[in-house]
Amino acid sequence: MDTAAPETDVARLVKTYQAGVWRYLRALGCEASTADDLTQETFLTVLEKPFSDFNPAATAAYLRTVARNLFISVQRRANRSISVADLDELDLDWSRWAGDDAGQHLLASLKECLQGLGEKAKRAIELRYQEEASRAGIATSLGMSEDGAKNLLQRAKQQLRECVERKQR
Repeated sequence: MDTAAPETDVARLVKTYQAGVWRYLRALGCEASTADDLTQETFLTVLEKPFSDFNPAATAAYLRTVARNLFISVQRRANRSISVADLDELDLDWSRWAGDDAGQHLLASLKECLQGLGEKAKRAIELRYQEEASRAGIATSLGMSEDGAKNLLQRAKQQLRECVERKQR
């Protein structure tokens, strides 16, 4: 696809790969708003130059490379040191976990595994990761001590991890 590509090709490219690029940036450590910005910048950067969409795996890898380079630039501009070796390790982990579908299968597995949690554990996970509640906030909401909330979250995360890993085998 080049810059003269029809708008539908651009829309298809963004629709197909946007979520995967965003998830990858979050895995690198971006805050959600920074991941939003860098995802948009990734597509703008790619579409400014001639680009060929050979196959989904190659396109996804190319987009991740562009996103990674933009992430490194942002970190350097903010005078934050970044270990390229750590990013290389994360890339390997991403490829292993996310696979060719940018994590869609993994996300579906996680959603399915969430259904297997008890109501209190599920609510604790929702409070922590959807509502970004503190441990104290979770404890108050669930009528338990902070240590109890900490233990509940640890057990729930472990149960989710084991469930998702079983589904990935």
